[in-house]
Amino acid sequence: MRRKALVSSQGASSGGAQQSTIAQEQQLQPTQEIYVSADIEANGPCPGLFSMLSFGLAAFTIEKRLVGTFTRNLELLDGAGTDERTTQWWALTENAEAYRKSRENPVSPRTAMVECREWLEQLKRFGKPIVCGAPSGFDFTFLYYYFQRELGSSPVGFASLDLRSYAAAVMKKQYRQVGKRQYPAEWIDDGLPHTHVALDDAIEQGCILINMMRDNLGLPHVSQLVDAR
Repeated sequence: MRRKALVSSQGASSGGAQQSTIAQEQQLQPTQEIYVSADIEANGPCPGLFSMLSFGLAAFTIEKRLVGTFTRNLELLDGAGTDERTTQWWALTENAEAYRKSRENPVSPRTAMVECREWLEQLKRFGKPIVCGAPSGFDFTFLYYYFQRELGSSPVGFASLDLRSYAAAVMKKQYRQVGKRQYPAEWIDDGLPHTHVALDDAIEQGCILINMMRDNLGLPHVSQLVDAR
């Protein structure tokens, strides 16, 4: 029976910018690994020179159970700049609403990463967290930098997985021969749009990851995620 989620950090509001949830321990049997789909939104192409605006994490078991989510909007880094091309991209009509949402109720980078570390620690009762990015070279790079800058270490170490690289291996193709448009239709769940709101995209990409992993492992396809938060 599905139960209400626990809020894992103090001061989290009902708004998307401050959500952090995790399933109750008794709902699921522990698994060896837990797959944390990560999406970050930023005002430039690399951390340090530019700032992360928002990030969202969605934790899945291999059974496609969504056992936890975490998202924060962040204040800009002191001394960091703003990339002109990225600013122009955010100004496009189709992206303006996502940008507005990324600026709601921002918290300091320090606060966000401390709370994220606490959430990841709670998540370990389900398995060892593996962060997946799309691409990992962008999403995980930002997260790793912020963890190191604010905490002095990464709570997941270097454990990261790149969605497109995994897809290339499963499809037995070269990296540049695959992309979302080339993925098998059964890997893409209906009703999960790519909105550029960090948590929305983390959930969407997490479902793609579990679908391709189950395909690779010879497990039956699961058509919809089970929201166990």
